Amino acid sequence: MQKLSVDRLRPGLYVSLASVGWMRHPFLLNEFRISSEKQLAALRELGIATIDWDPARSTAEPLPETQPAGGSEDDTVDFGAAALDAMLDEKRARLEHLRQRREGLARRERQFEQEAAAAAEILKGFPARANEAHARCKALVADVVAGLVGTESMVVHLVNQKARDPGPSAHALNVMVLSLLLGRAARLLEDELRLLGVGALLHDLGKAELPPRIVRAAERTPPEETYYRAHIGYGIKALAAVRELPVAVRNIVACHHEHSDGSGFPNALAGEKIPRLARIVAIANRYDNLCNPFDLTTAKTPSVALRQLFAAEGKHFDGTLLQLFVKTLGVFPPGSFVQLSNGATGLVIETHEDDLLHPLVMLYDRDVPRSEAMLLDLKEVELKVESALSPARLPLEVVEYLAPRGRVDYYVEGAGG
Repeated sequence: MQKLSVDRLRPGLYVSLASVGWMRHPFLLNEFRISSEKQLAALRELGIATIDWDPARSTAEPLPETQPAGGSEDDTVDFGAAALDAMLDEKRARLEHLRQRREGLARRERQFEQEAAAAAEILKGFPARANEAHARCKALVADVVAGLVGTESMVVHLVNQKARDPGPSAHALNVMVLSLLLGRAARLLEDELRLLGVGALLHDLGKAELPPRIVRAAERTPPEETYYRAHIGYGIKALAAVRELPVAVRNIVACHHEHSDGSGFPNALAGEKIPRLARIVAIANRYDNLCNPFDLTTAKTPSVALRQLFAAEGKHFDGTLLQLFVKTLGVFPPGSFVQLSNGATGLVIETHEDDLLHPLVMLYDRDVPRSEAMLLDLKEVELKVESALSPARLPLEVVEYLAPRGRVDYYVEGAGG
């Protein structure tokens, strides 16, 4: 940062007000790129002679020292004071709105933890208490589906609270959420969505019979791979005691590793021979495994995971469903690190089905505690996402501030829920 006279400011300069203090200025961020004359007027009204600015993140040069900052000597109306008062009022209103958004996100995080705990108990119920566990599974899924059916739009949230190792229940819950998201986009009926959700939640049931080292291995020997693939059969066996288990649920457990090109397992099914609900779960399962591998150092960012699914692995999946999945999650899925048009770095927390280019973003600001981190809904401000960022290229403190868990977990909410 360099010191610059306030009289030399102009739109395009990236400035910092950290030395002023966040509560003493009207802007939402301590650091930002000036974008309007209104902002300039408010900056001049703060009563500071100099300001910190960053040439590297600016898109314009300061005004020459001999050039006035704007306006004429004949001006008599104090537009700066009016601009400052208006922006302070706007900031107070936004802070109240922000408090409500934080409370809403905290509720969703608690709800996710409760659902993950419920999912863990459901999975533990097989096979000894299979019918009871199946009933609880149906009830959990029904609650989620009820929030999706009949709503005009649906919001997908990133659940980003710090938590202990969630184990297989978080993966099962993620696959269920992502599957229902895709199923809704594919216009499945409510009964189909319920079957899809139950099958997705139980898809990896058989892995409980495998040694953890086999399940967690990034690479396996041929015998280990054969053992790993047996989890499909173990899953079917665990469901055997369930009375009147729908065939669609059994098929999801049996076929979620089948590939459209016939290269999957256990039966090398291809194309339309793979049940449609299983094709949906296959996409959700692979996406979550890319974002949340056991070794989190190899985790893909959501946008990279989508590109890998579409470009490198597209032949494995139903092309129509895969295109719909990419379209539904959007260009910047929850969990994406992004740079905004004002130069700020953030993490996508929430996407809007009706406006995927303007998500809700948590912003990094070293002067603001993470518990009070700024949330910006890009639908409500004059900012946009300029690009997705790789966390590997970001400072460690930025990554740990925005994504302390290292995982990407999801929660869906219907507009009327």
